[in-house]
Amino acid sequence: MPCGGPLGHDPPGDRTGRDQTGQTSGRRHDQNRGDHDGQTAENELRRIQRGVGQRRDDRPKQHGVNLSPQRHVRFCSFSIGYWPLMDGGPPTAISEELAEQAESLDLLTLGVEEEYLLVDAVEPRAVESVEDVFDELPDDIKASVQHEYMRSQIEAASPPVLELRHLRTAMTKLRTGLAGAADRAGARIVAVGAGPAASTNTRIVESARFRRMRERFGDLSPGQGLNGMHVHVSVPDPETGVQVLNHLRPWLPILQAATANSPLFGGHDTGYASWRSMLWERWPTVGPTPYLESYEYYQTLVSDLIASGAMLDVGMLYWYARLSARYPTVEIRMGDVCPTLDDALLLAALARALVATLLDNVRDGMPAPNVAQPLLSAAHWRAAHDGLEGLNIDMATRETRPAWRLMRQLFDYVRPQLDRHGDLEMATILMGRLRSKGTGAARQRAILAHNGDVSEVVDWLADATRGSGAS
Repeated sequence: MPCGGPLGHDPPGDRTGRDQTGQTSGRRHDQNRGDHDGQTAENELRRIQRGVGQRRDDRPKQHGVNLSPQRHVRFCSFSIGYWPLMDGGPPTAISEELAEQAESLDLLTLGVEEEYLLVDAVEPRAVESVEDVFDELPDDIKASVQHEYMRSQIEAASPPVLELRHLRTAMTKLRTGLAGAADRAGARIVAVGAGPAASTNTRIVESARFRRMRERFGDLSPGQGLNGMHVHVSVPDPETGVQVLNHLRPWLPILQAATANSPLFGGHDTGYASWRSMLWERWPTVGPTPYLESYEYYQTLVSDLIASGAMLDVGMLYWYARLSARYPTVEIRMGDVCPTLDDALLLAALARALVATLLDNVRDGMPAPNVAQPLLSAAHWRAAHDGLEGLNIDMATRETRPAWRLMRQLFDYVRPQLDRHGDLEMATILMGRLRSKGTGAARQRAILAHNGDVSEVVDWLADATRGSGAS
């Protein structure tokens, strides 16, 4: 799942695609889910639908595709065919073996992209070492690593998998392999949303597309680069995917809050848990996904945005969730890259369980709550400012609540799908760790408060990224 530009896909055909393979899952759909779990999910959906701007009886009729319940339809029915690319380019499909496994087990595939900052081996400053790191990459991860927008960034993408333990294995291999290559190149990789230390601005990667982006949009990514995490979850087809995007909108602010990992920038505390989020919003298409009437409407919007000049291509659609340009997935992409693999795995598991839960709602014909765009923007601002350590907006009541309470509501809402995908035990453990240790932003601030030195923060981030330090 390659991603190019500042947190965006390269246009189809811009680089050679990778052959992605998956692993066999041993867990099947539990046909007898508990009444309590099902009732919890249904009640939570109704709670949100009742509170998105009007009384339930006064809400306008929702627009969009009216999909009748189809619980017998396999989630991964896309696997026999291909995902049509919006620009008419060659279609892309996951491996036939993984597609058959996903369909037979009735599970959703999952993949993660992470972007990292490159810093000096000793000092906390960013360095333009991406080409040196590429030269040192082990052969077994080269196909999964690529350039990002700045020369002080590098990106890795997992293959699609069915089991969370296989995602852990893949991401561990990528993080440790990249860390070793950086060591040999005289640098370190750091999983952080934006550069914590004072450094001179680094240059963009030499690329015709990146040059065009800089010429048209100017210096919208100051510093050393903005680093995010993108989670890909399979959906049956683009039309269903668009309806899932509509249902996702109220839930993304709290997921963003959980990823907050960039409180420091240029050597000082910005006052935000995710300063990257604020810098990223300078790009013209960044923001909450709008309410979408259909896939045709989605395509029309993308075409209109390109025609307006706000995007060079479909890869510059920087909504917080979108349809992937090359894969049969929805791509959830508003979060900072997480400092530890534990944090990343938790967010990936929650994202997949949420998409699976919402797919059930779409198939049952439940309308998506049409949350007002300004309220969503306010909730995302709150996520960037507070992370999980403060407040966010309860979309059902439109009132602020402790962010951790909303995080727990999300966990309870998707619990049946965590269980069905075999992720509940691991996700429960990882949720407890996040609760006890805090977000990446909270941990960075604790280190800075204790030592008063940004270098100590960067040292901890480097250790956490490769898994060699305390999490």
